[in-house]
Amino acid sequence: MTGTGPAGTGVAGTGVADVAVVGVHGHGASHLRRVRALAAERRARLAAVVDPRPVAGTVLTEPDADGTAPLVPPDARWYPDLDALLADAPPDVVVLSTPIHTHLPLATAALRAGCDVLLEKPTVATLAEHTELVEVVRATGRRCQVGFQTFGSGAADELARLVASGELGEVTTVGAVGAWVRPRAYYARAAWAGRRELDGVAVVDGVVTNPLAHAVATALKVAGATRADDVASVELELFHAHAIEADDTSSVVVRTTAGRTVAAGLTLCAAERQPATVVVRGTAGEATLRYESDELDVRTARGTRTIRTGRRDLLTDLLDARRDPAARLRCAVEATGAFMAVLDAVRTAPDPRPVPEELVTWVGTGQDAHPVVTDVEAWCAAVAERGAGFGAVGAPWAVPAAVPAT
Repeated sequence: MTGTGPAGTGVAGTGVADVAVVGVHGHGASHLRRVRALAAERRARLAAVVDPRPVAGTVLTEPDADGTAPLVPPDARWYPDLDALLADAPPDVVVLSTPIHTHLPLATAALRAGCDVLLEKPTVATLAEHTELVEVVRATGRRCQVGFQTFGSGAADELARLVASGELGEVTTVGAVGAWVRPRAYYARAAWAGRRELDGVAVVDGVVTNPLAHAVATALKVAGATRADDVASVELELFHAHAIEADDTSSVVVRTTAGRTVAAGLTLCAAERQPATVVVRGTAGEATLRYESDELDVRTARGTRTIRTGRRDLLTDLLDARRDPAARLRCAVEATGAFMAVLDAVRTAPDPRPVPEELVTWVGTGQDAHPVVTDVEAWCAAVAERGAGFGAVGAPWAVPAAVPAT
């Protein structure tokens, strides 16, 4: 595999789109799997992969144990950077699975080269960059889908319909709870991991903006907030137990211009990983969305029921939208403005405070070790239930430090 010669221009009239995946040695492998599945359906062809590290001779080029075709087939081209690909033969679609601070320049280059883009979340690193990217999309007439997979969830759609129907009564709070686990190795995997800035450039890689960004974005969407203008205020309490710049245990309270409260209690320092949830509470009932499994629990005067649905894959959605000029993307870049307002508040907030050592227990050894913040799961749930931050609900690490007497 070399970077010379055409990467492929698709097959005219067949509906098979040439796709390039940028960033393939980490999370990008999941995008390679999706392209492989679409190739089996004759919907897409992996025309090229872009990564500083070559793929030749890696597991990406070997068949899976069950005999499934390699993630990177022999006819796919490798390029060390996106500029090389775009100068050679721009594909129909570029999938970007790269560090946060690279999203704007890479997406801009692909869009201006005539490609449609699937961009991993979070959208970009600042609200100003989001505004710039929206303008590039409008100017080029191309499509840019952002990889908030929950925007394709049928269960999230059902929750939105439930709220609109009035079955829950008047919505009082929309809460999100994420209690996950990340070991030291998670932050050792890349120079930008766990950083607020890198070489003077905004990165904003914290729990609110990256691992549990889906919880925040989904809660905002359910509350009817998708544009930056839908956000009236953002209150943050950012902490970390890991030895990182960014936050790994945080509360977020958003007031929308429509008068709703969205509150999220999020941590990567739980004792055990728990399913992330979005909970809508109303005067006549409540509904809990387990967005990772596309399940919705509803409790109202009508009784209790569980709704299980499928999910609309966002790359498939983008490919379908390419065929229909009137189609609306599930997660167009414009629809991530409210989330970007939260991200920008995180970016400009004071540096996260460390959780006191007496409230942190380390489990495991070496790079597999992870911190557990005492009772953090309960405090995250309290934030979502009461619509208030860690300090207001009484989390002990959020108590202001005592000022020495003078």
